[in-house]
Amino acid sequence: MTQAPTPTADTVRRLARSLLEDSGKGGRAGGARSAAGPDVRPVAAGAGPATWWVGTRHVLRLAPDREASVRRRRELRLRDLVRPHVPVALPSAVAHGEWAPGLLCVLDTRLAGGTAEEHRVSAVGEADLAGLLTGLREVPVRQAETLGVPRVPPRSLEALRRTAEEAAGRLAEADEFDPGRLSRLTLPAAVQLAAQPGTAVLVHHALTGGHLVVSVDGRVRGVLGWDAAVVGDPAEDIAGLALAVGAPAAVRAATLAGYGARPCLRGLWLARCDSVHHLAEALTGRTAPPPALRTRLRHAWEPIMLERVTDLGRADDVP
Repeated sequence: MTQAPTPTADTVRRLARSLLEDSGKGGRAGGARSAAGPDVRPVAAGAGPATWWVGTRHVLRLAPDREASVRRRRELRLRDLVRPHVPVALPSAVAHGEWAPGLLCVLDTRLAGGTAEEHRVSAVGEADLAGLLTGLREVPVRQAETLGVPRVPPRSLEALRRTAEEAAGRLAEADEFDPGRLSRLTLPAAVQLAAQPGTAVLVHHALTGGHLVVSVDGRVRGVLGWDAAVVGDPAEDIAGLALAVGAPAAVRAATLAGYGARPCLRGLWLARCDSVHHLAEALTGRTAPPPALRTRLRHAWEPIMLERVTDLGRADDVP
């Protein structure tokens, strides 16, 4: 496979100028401009950045390989399918093309606001998240699959529990986690919280803090990152929200969206097992784990109270 070239500011600037001109918006990028094109800068530091700010109004995303190009092309159509069903904004494509042979680039509108990593989601923002979850459930699954969105089976909470227990031991050795906390997820509970048949919906599958556009007043104004979407277990998005904004907020949003105790508890334990596993994996590396992983662990393990767990036929206090 041919190695993709490393994008530079000059090549990105020329590419952005061409896309803006093709879209008829060449003079409306926002921000400083030069003879070579609009002002551009990487969204994140690192070699060969794949996402660039273009002026103040646009974002240019460069697919790093052909597989990512396929997902990005699918995402363009999926966003149009999802947009009428959700109360939050999704980016709109201004123009797209190839930045290298076979590699897609997409120039999107930039959604105004920060991220859930920068701003705490308010109570009204939780209602926005509830609207998002409700809307995803209303998206016609067959239409999503026609666009190429893959259907994935639900994960085994029993298998995740075993993996998390091993990871928790490693975290305990590093004084990062009390493995006794996992004892609350017993084997019978893991079996009881298995995904129910016939519950598959469109799942964003990447509801990270960086993909939630949040205003300074805590409203969720938009959602990014739709190229990872699947048809599958709605508890995965509840888990994503638990990691991004905290378990209590995620459960409140899911409850507002009409989800009962079973998917809420399942999402909570998916998040808790994932957070333990991911931090343990990062600790095996030679460098310190990103602070975001510790934040996700803390978010997932925030205490919640489910006073009436009618789906499971009993009252339950989940600490």
